[in-house]
Amino acid sequence: MKKVAVVGTVGLPACYGGFETLVENLTGNVSSDISYSVFCSSKSYDVRKAEHNGARLEYLPLSANGIQSIPYDILSLMKCWVIKPDITLILGVSGCIFLPVFKLFSKSKIITNIDGLEWKREKWHPLAKKFLKLSEKIAVKYSDVVICDNQAIGDYVTSEYSTNNTVIAYGGDHVIPKSPVPVEKENFYFSVCRIEPENNVEMILKAFSKTDKQLKFVGNWDVSDYGMQLKLDYGKFPNIDIIDPVYDIEELYKLRQACKGYLHGHSAGGTNPSLVEAMHFGMPILAFDCNFNRYSTEEKALYFSSSESLISLIEEDDASSFIKTGSTMLEIAERKYTWKIISNAYESAY
Repeated sequence: MKKVAVVGTVGLPACYGGFETLVENLTGNVSSDISYSVFCSSKSYDVRKAEHNGARLEYLPLSANGIQSIPYDILSLMKCWVIKPDITLILGVSGCIFLPVFKLFSKSKIITNIDGLEWKREKWHPLAKKFLKLSEKIAVKYSDVVICDNQAIGDYVTSEYSTNNTVIAYGGDHVIPKSPVPVEKENFYFSVCRIEPENNVEMILKAFSKTDKQLKFVGNWDVSDYGMQLKLDYGKFPNIDIIDPVYDIEELYKLRQACKGYLHGHSAGGTNPSLVEAMHFGMPILAFDCNFNRYSTEEKALYFSSSESLISLIEEDDASSFIKTGSTMLEIAERKYTWKIISNAYESAY
């Protein structure tokens, strides 16, 4: 029996988040010869279960996000000295500054998913960017296996550090119910994301404000001045429906199933879970033109790089080539982005 400890997530049961969904599905698809221990933030759970999906849950009195993520991950690694896992799976690089010390007192194999080049994100202060870049460098140096969620990140690790790595993306089939209810197709486009500049939210809204095409856009509009201003500026257009966060997977299913196309504006972060989830619905994907998104969709989606190029795409949405894109996205999703495939890949890495 291989014992795997998971460091770096809010915990289980999964809250909203890519790494949490990953761990939810790794433990839900686990082989009989593997057991998981998952570190959880006690601040995020009113009810603290002893186990979930057969995984043992270990609680720590710190937040898993923001600046506290650094001591949270370091304390998790120190706890690994006590529980002595065969494999320590680290998700993200926040606490990897501690890895040189951790390795002195642990025989555990270290596998690190370095996430989506966090230090490049515009939202971070320059000092935070430098810290995250240093943490990434240490993670790559001291890990036995480096996992990248996108080939573009894998190529970066190879060129930047001359280090081998394993590319494992995310599954998306958990968003399709086992017994789906019929949903009638409607004539609107759909998007869901964190409302941040790097997700090209304004580019998408600006394009639709210049057409009569319908858009439903779900996001956390009220948590930043940026989001509130966009909500104020574009919420007045009759064809644009600005929707506050939706976390109910059934409600999201209805929106995704009903729409005629999915808009994906992310420009950073590797393989985005929301993109591979959307691909399982077999609808046309209109993605921002960057290497991350091209790798994820095997260069077979529809791509835009400006409001003008997005307008050109949606004005041609009755063309057979546009509609056919949806079946191509579904074929790729079922071949590459199911949780059974992803879980098997992680277990092979172990």
